[in-house]
Amino acid sequence: MNFNWTPEELQDIVDKNSIVLFMKGTPEEPRCGFSNRAASVLNKLEQPYASVNILTDPRAIPSVCAWSDFPTMPQIFINGELIGGSDIALELYESGELQEMISITKS
Repeated sequence: MNFNWTPEELQDIVDKNSIVLFMKGTPEEPRCGFSNRAASVLNKLEQPYASVNILTDPRAIPSVCAWSDFPTMPQIFINGELIGGSDIALELYESGELQEMISITKS
């Protein structure tokens, strides 16, 4: 996928997908432990999600972080809202809150 990493383009990705993971690498081949954890948590939910490999372009990380106003990667969006990174996703999963968020995902 080729991106220009504009705020409009990033918003479009999040608007068109109920669950989005901006990560280093891919779910099949994560390139850092935090991205691996985030993908693993989302995989446990057994719901489809979009993943965006932010290592494909040097503009990606600064563009995504500036747009979301969140300083680190990975970043998980559910129903258009940033929930955070892998640590937050794991905590929400363990408490059952993430499953509740997913159960009300837009179609």
